[in-house]
Amino acid sequence: MAGACGRRGHEPEVGMTRTAVIENPMGTSEPGAAPNGWRVRVLSLSCVYPNPSEPSLGVFVRRRLQALSRHDRVTVVAPVGVVDWARGSIRNRQVIPRRRQDGPIEVMHPGWLYAPGGLAINPVLLFLRLLPLVIGLHRRDRFDLIDAHFGYPDGVAAGMLAATLRLPFTVTVRGNATLPGQYLWRRNAMVWSWRRASAVIAVSARLRDYVMSMGVLGSQVKMIPNGVESLVFHPHDGPKCRRELGIPLDCKVILSAGALIERKGHHRIARALRALVDEGCPAQLVIAGGAGREGRYEDQIRREVRELGLEDRVRFIGTVTPEEMATWMSAADVFCLASNREGWPNVVHEASACGTPVVATDVGGVPDMVPSSDYGFVVPSNDAGALRDTLRTALKKDWDRAAISAWGCSRSWERVAGEVHAEFERIAGLHGRRCLK
Repeated sequence: MAGACGRRGHEPEVGMTRTAVIENPMGTSEPGAAPNGWRVRVLSLSCVYPNPSEPSLGVFVRRRLQALSRHDRVTVVAPVGVVDWARGSIRNRQVIPRRRQDGPIEVMHPGWLYAPGGLAINPVLLFLRLLPLVIGLHRRDRFDLIDAHFGYPDGVAAGMLAATLRLPFTVTVRGNATLPGQYLWRRNAMVWSWRRASAVIAVSARLRDYVMSMGVLGSQVKMIPNGVESLVFHPHDGPKCRRELGIPLDCKVILSAGALIERKGHHRIARALRALVDEGCPAQLVIAGGAGREGRYEDQIRREVRELGLEDRVRFIGTVTPEEMATWMSAADVFCLASNREGWPNVVHEASACGTPVVATDVGGVPDMVPSSDYGFVVPSNDAGALRDTLRTALKKDWDRAAISAWGCSRSWERVAGEVHAEFERIAGLHGRRCLK
């Protein structure tokens, strides 16, 4: 659908990087190919890698690993819970193969049983479930390092697996790190793994500072923010997209995207919309997203929309493909994220790449992603008045969408993969691992 609304000119071929680099406050530059051509054997552990039953789960993990696979040999172990605690049911494993090929990456989906609520026993349960599988994979491939995504429980289990196999390991810390950090035993488990890791990769400056505040050496912590798939997320013909989506050209559209969970704050945007409509603003809210693992909150969101009398002004479009999301972003006047906790919210990055101004709460890496009022506005979290007033301002402002897109597209997944590969190669070399030529 997105392709029908416009096409970006001079786009690099798949697998290539841009030669022009836009100034970026994160201090990163576009890396070239690995100078010595080595390929590191990477075993990546992620409980949120997408699977056939949950294709929109952890797409940012998949995109980084797919890009990394152009540099290194990557095998993914993506455990799937036997029980879906959010729905209170046994997960249907018939639609999730235990082994599959995702492009160049071999993906394993072992089932595991964990306690609900993120209890401290879960990393141990994950370690015990994965140990026989990982030992077998290591005998076959002789991995150079273990790469874990999220600090808990993945990072803790990776630390135990690495100690057992005598391998170096890394942990990428994302938006959930501070939540288990509120509980003593979970925090101690995370800090145990971070201090023993060869590197802790933080996706935002705040997460980097948080990890260091736990006593991890600054030399161990690397900040590598996520990227954007600019072949998908780039400006489209907005009026044409609106006609295809059935949106009146004179309507102000606020787009919110993310799982239908409390943390994402869709209901907070609905409350702000009620105030704007009462002032005479012809605005609508489009909510993209489906059920999430953090509980079922959709009924509460829909009930609040009804109680606010906004049934004719709030549109639930469910889970959409990245291409469809790019279309909706190009059709929207403003993208809004009202979360109360995030790491590096990729949807903000993607909206900017489409040229859509952003109003987002001051969480995680948002200040790095929206560094000036030329690209959008950052508001305090859980401040209803600030959210309402800022959305009003954003809907009235005349934005330079081309400049917003240039900023949003300045960091590609290939750049991210190059930075991660360089770190992995450094670690493999320090530990005397054998790399493929």
